[in-house]
Amino acid sequence: MAIGSHRLAQQGAITKRMTAIEEMAGMDVLCSDKTGTLTLNKLTVDKNLIEVFPKDATKDTVILLGARASRIENQDAIDTCIVNMLGDPKEARAGIQEVHFLPFNPVEKRTAITYIDDKGNWHRASKGAPEQIIELCELKGDIRKKALEIINDYANRGLRSLGLARQTVPEKSKESEGSPWEFVGLLPLFDPPRHDSAETIRKALELGVAVKMITGDQLAIGKETARRLGMGTNMYPSSALLGEHKDAAIASIPVDELIEKADGFAGVFPEHKYEIVKKLQDRKHICGMTGDGVNDAPALKKADIGIAVDDATDAARSASDIVLTEPGLSVIVSAVLTSRAIFQRMKNYTIYAVSITIRVVMGFMLIALIWKFDFSPFMVLIIAILNDGTIMTISKDRVKPSPLPDSWKLNEIFATGVVLGTYQAIMTVVFFYLAADTDFFTENFHVRSIRNSPNELTAALYLQVSIISQALIFVTRSRSWSFVECPGLMLVGAFFAAQLVATVLAVYADWEFARIKGVGWGWAAVIWVYTIITYLPQDVLKFIIRFGLSGRAWDTMIQNKTAFTTKKDYGRGEREAQWALAQRTLHGLQTPEASGLFNDKNYRELSEIAEQAKRRAEVARLRELHTLKGHVESVVKLKGLDIETIQQHYTV
Repeated sequence: MAIGSHRLAQQGAITKRMTAIEEMAGMDVLCSDKTGTLTLNKLTVDKNLIEVFPKDATKDTVILLGARASRIENQDAIDTCIVNMLGDPKEARAGIQEVHFLPFNPVEKRTAITYIDDKGNWHRASKGAPEQIIELCELKGDIRKKALEIINDYANRGLRSLGLARQTVPEKSKESEGSPWEFVGLLPLFDPPRHDSAETIRKALELGVAVKMITGDQLAIGKETARRLGMGTNMYPSSALLGEHKDAAIASIPVDELIEKADGFAGVFPEHKYEIVKKLQDRKHICGMTGDGVNDAPALKKADIGIAVDDATDAARSASDIVLTEPGLSVIVSAVLTSRAIFQRMKNYTIYAVSITIRVVMGFMLIALIWKFDFSPFMVLIIAILNDGTIMTISKDRVKPSPLPDSWKLNEIFATGVVLGTYQAIMTVVFFYLAADTDFFTENFHVRSIRNSPNELTAALYLQVSIISQALIFVTRSRSWSFVECPGLMLVGAFFAAQLVATVLAVYADWEFARIKGVGWGWAAVIWVYTIITYLPQDVLKFIIRFGLSGRAWDTMIQNKTAFTTKKDYGRGEREAQWALAQRTLHGLQTPEASGLFNDKNYRELSEIAEQAKRRAEVARLRELHTLKGHVESVVKLKGLDIETIQQHYTV
């Protein structure tokens, strides 16, 4: 795990808690922020779309008020965007004297400045979430309706809204309430998705990790961003988390099930993030949560894997388990793959250790009970030393990460260990029987008989036990055939070095204190042939155990023998996926292919929640083909045009 932690750090993920590596390997749900993680957090404002409400104000007035309500140092993305719209950033404080500045906080969701103009009059300007500014100004009637329509129009285009308000302060005191606030205007903010976010989400779904977007923006913005990223658009407002304001379609769905099936939530406050994590954990999911602010700390602490993003505050980093040093979601997916590789090595060693323990104890016990043969304890020590030296290299082994979230499946580990260990013990007993009680090897391989030489039997038995025991690691480390998946060079080198030593000892050793006498190269070759032949069935046993424990054998039989089905909603999800595939073919789009990382059909089945999210994403994407925008993007893709360069020239 220490070596794995070092590798994660090289990939941009610093591990604060070692066991987080193990938990990340089993993570099946990732709750991700939208701003800065799925998007670039590099905001731009289209001046032509700015809406001005007072008759005595202009678009430049709105921009100037927004700049005054922004910090001129230690700026966030919104402050930087608005201040840079001025001809000279110094204009934000030109001709005024700042008295007090109210910084942004996630509860009020706005900033405000109190200042004195060049005539000595006191004023305040505030910018923030449009809903908060509307409530601050107590808008009513047609003006409120107009503002909400503009906000919804922005949201449907994927644009965030920023509200601006102003007031005078006749009392000339920063503590005074001042005159009523006046609603000045709305600014549209565009935060483009990261170039790699869509591909990263697709990879996460292929890995069995469902990505849920958690955003404080409006629902329409979240859905539009999800559409652009190829996610499902099954998103809900944060009020659904509290059981409030549900529409008829979701009124009967329990909150915990709603959270599990959703692709994301909008209008989320920090306390909602904690509730989302808690509900997912109650549903037996291993949940990861990204965060960057002080108020994200409770959710990061509650999550199984708290992930502090690149620009997170010290409080968020302190509460997290993993700290990212690079922006974006791709670092997390890389960390998931690395964690699964580390976990796979740990599991491989565990299965190996269980098998070897059973194999040594049972094998030597049966030989001692049946033949009253006393195997040399010193040679057992030699076997242990060579085994330990070889198994240490497994930390550097080349492994194939699990295509699904992995965990400690104790029934699989112990079942595999018991079966393989028992099989090896039986093969050792059979070998000893053939060498000690028969002339099988003498007649078929023309080697001299060692039936009446206990010390030579010890040498032969030692070599057979040493080879087949260490060769077991190649069976336990592989998910498919052991001779197909290429192991690491260090592991192969250590194995052959150890067996070279074992073979030389079995051939030449003549140690009376260890009751061993060399059997010669002829017997050594026979033992190698016997071991290789008895090695091959172990892969078959491994597959039988996994197939039997998975339950798929029974499911397949039941599905084929009955007229009914155990599939959820009578296979509705599969029918939607088939419809999506037909639509892709109809419109000439490339059919989705399996990830190149995992081509083994035995492991292509995704976890249920990720499979459902993948289907929703595909269905949502294909439904876009039935809209004008979808047809435009489909044609653009077919023609091989650059959508980014022409996107600004058409409006839907």
